Amino acid sequence: MKNELDSRFLLTVFEHIQKNGEVTSDGKRYQGVTAFADPDGYTIYLQGSGVLLRSGFHNTYHLDYKHDKHKDDLIKKLEYIYKEANA
Repeated sequence: MKNELDSRFLLTVFEHIQKNGEVTSDGKRYQGVTAFADPDGYTIYLQGSGVLLRSGFHNTYHLDYKHDKHKDDLIKKLEYIYKEANA
């Protein structure tokens, strides 16, 4: 998979959700995306549309999903949140 999501994009979305999201038992939820981090804070997670995105060291990320449509739906949500964060 080509690297289509950069770390700046993912961190901007993560921070926007942390700032504006509703607290849930899983993390903060905003616009259908839940954001949380591991205890040491080095790995962040964005979850929604049946997809779990994990981002960590060296600008790497991994997407867990069963159907391409789910991945596409999550990326659209992330792009929307990113645009909102930079408005």
